[in-house]
Order: sequence, then C-alpha cells, then structure tokens
Amino acid sequence: MTNVEIPTDLRNALDAELAAIPSKRLASATVALSERYRSLRPARGRLFLNSDEDVAAYAAYRMPATFAAIFSALVQLHDQWLGEPPRTLLDVGAGPGTAMWAAQTVWPALEDLLLLERDERMIAFGERLAVRANAPGLRGARWQQTDLLTRWEAEPHDLVIAGYVLNELPEERREAVIDTLWSKAAGSLVLIEPGTPAGFALIRQARQQLIAAGATVLAPCPHDRACPMLENDWCHFAQRVNRTRLHRAVKGGTLSYEDEKFSYVAVSRQARPPIDGRVLRHPQILTGRVVLELCAPEGLRSHVVTRSKNRQAFRQARDLRWGDALLPEDSE
Repeated sequence: MTNVEIPTDLRNALDAELAAIPSKRLASATVALSERYRSLRPARGRLFLNSDEDVAAYAAYRMPATFAAIFSALVQLHDQWLGEPPRTLLDVGAGPGTAMWAAQTVWPALEDLLLLERDERMIAFGERLAVRANAPGLRGARWQQTDLLTRWEAEPHDLVIAGYVLNELPEERREAVIDTLWSKAAGSLVLIEPGTPAGFALIRQARQQLIAAGATVLAPCPHDRACPMLENDWCHFAQRVNRTRLHRAVKGGTLSYEDEKFSYVAVSRQARPPIDGRVLRHPQILTGRVVLELCAPEGLRSHVVTRSKNRQAFRQARDLRWGDALLPEDSE
C-alpha cells in the first residue's frame, strides 16, 4: 500500500492554524469531539461543532485521513476520466475543504471551485487554510453557507464531490439530495463514505439510484449491473496516510501512519473505458503465482496469474494493489 502525504502547503497551513492551541488541549478537545460525534450519529441535520476549538480538533483529527481517502478515490476516477480534465468543482458538505485540496492535487488545472458547507466556523477555518495554498484555484475558491436539508442551488460543475455526507443525512432525505447532486454534475459525481458495512450500504443504495437515473459507473465497479457483493460482506478500500507530529499527538498514537478505510462510487454522464475487474482484497503473492480477488463484469471471482504461463502478466499482477483496476493486459 503506497503511503499518501498531504500536500506541503496544506500541512503548513494546518500547522499554522493549530499552533495557537496547546497540543494537550487539542488532544482533549479531539477526544470529546469524537465521543460527541459518535453519540449523535446519524447527525440528522444537527450541528456537533460548538466552538472554534471543535473545528480545529476536527481538522487535526480527521483532515489527513479524509484527504487520503478522497485522493485515493479520485486517482481511480482520473484513470477512467474521458476527454478534457475537469476545470470546475462543486464540493458539497465541504467541511474545511478537504475534497477541494485532494481534487486539486489530482487535477492541478481546476480553476473554478465552489464549496457548500453549513457551519460558518468550518467555512472560516477552510478559508484561512485556502489563503495559504500554492494553487491559485484553491486561493480563489468560493464558499457558500448551505444546509443540504433545505432547498439549495448551484450551477452544474464538471466534477461534484460529496465526501462523508450521506451518513449525516436523515434517511428520508438522502434520495432527494442524491438526485440534486447528480443534477449538478455536468461530468462526474463522486460519493465517499466510511469503509464500514453501514457506509457501504449507503454507497450501494446511491449507486443503484444513480444507475436508474442514467449514470454510468466509472469506479470502482467494472459494470453497471446489480452489485454482486454478498449481504455478509462489504466493498471497501484502504489508503495509508503518513502522520505528522501533530497528527500523532492528537491521535494519541505512536505509528507514523494510519489506514483510512472507505467505500465510494464515481459515476459519469459518459461511457467508461473498459476494465476487466477491480482488486477487492490485498493480492496474495505466492511463489510463482498471484491470487487476485476481483469484482469483474461477470461478478465476484478469484483470478490466478502464474509466472509459468505468462511472465509479463505475472510481473504486472505482482504490482497490483488493493483497489487497483485490472486492465485487459493484466488479466491475460
């Protein structure tokens, strides 16, 4: 698993914003926020950030891992993107702007960015981070205070991202919000949720709804048919992110990294380039062979690549990682 580093300008901006709060106090605020957040889920529209310190604690605790997950999903979308790269981005439920930073890392040409967020403290924090960005697109991003549970408007954008948003919406409102998100996607829509059974269930339902609305799935699925995942399993991926000193302090951990598990779906208004499958588990690299667990157009299957049969395919299979697309030349 390749480690992700958050961009240097984002790391410096976070350090600058958090420097005014003693690390022990920030760690205590992080613990309190985490406990309060879990007790309120699903949030059902309620704010759980009660102070500027809460916002800082959230950013210190969650922003690096959230960046890693969104970045990982967008890299897979990038590999399937057709035509000109996206120029405009709509980040819905933006928080401190994490998805915006991840998207700009994948597509540096992004130049028109609109972020919708309901919490004015979070908006202020995100704006202060963006001021320190190297990319002009990030510095010029527009923020709009918006409650997704009310009627809201935004012009269509090439790319629409809603990261860790669906799990905070009342069940009876999710379908309408997803319809609205799709209507604002001139090119592609990406939905990301925690890599848990509950998070995957939300993505699975959204995927079904979007396909019914005419969307084509670009990632992670290699097809637009019914999801073949069994009821006692869930489709998720993991991205490792390097921790900064401050990140380790607020997490109370000693490891230099953490793994963020996530589920996602990326859909488009255009047809996809063909892939033969998606790697759903860590590949088993054995002597002379690699065993891959795949989601393929025909459903879930195991695929064994042997060195004796095809040395080139074997070398390619050894380089595959959990979450990678299996291209036609990889499956020979």
